[in-house]
Amino acid sequence: MYLDLLAALEGSWLGHAGRHSAWLYTAANLLHVLGAAFVVGGIAVFDLKVLAEHGKHAWQVGRYAIPLAAAGLALQIPTGLLLFAVEARALGTNPAFYVKLAFIALGLVNVALFHARFGAALRAGFLPPEARIYALVSLLAWIVTLLAGRMIAYL
Repeated sequence: MYLDLLAALEGSWLGHAGRHSAWLYTAANLLHVLGAAFVVGGIAVFDLKVLAEHGKHAWQVGRYAIPLAAAGLALQIPTGLLLFAVEARALGTNPAFYVKLAFIALGLVNVALFHARFGAALRAGFLPPEARIYALVSLLAWIVTLLAGRMIAYL
């Protein structure tokens, strides 16, 4: 069933367009990398602020870094879908792709838990020490996501 879904996606108009338009594929690839820079860059700046200064003034950093990361994610989802559709059968069975998806899920769950648990404290300008654990998990999750994404080409 899963392989049938991958074949259908690869054979879809999206997969066809991505394979037969050098400009579309190139633009999607460029925007996907730019989105990754926004996601990981924005999140890393925020996480490092939480880790290095125990969350002191993290809200000021977050008000720029978090929307930047969200914009990056908004770029990555449609471009990633296009890039995936071009070779869905090969990518959909690649172990590095599974690792990438798992760490994206970990990063997204972690950020949701962080904001649910510490959102009010963040806005008040004070984060408790346990917020640092979430920042460390976040930083590691997004770095591994980048690494796994790069490894897709080599496995």
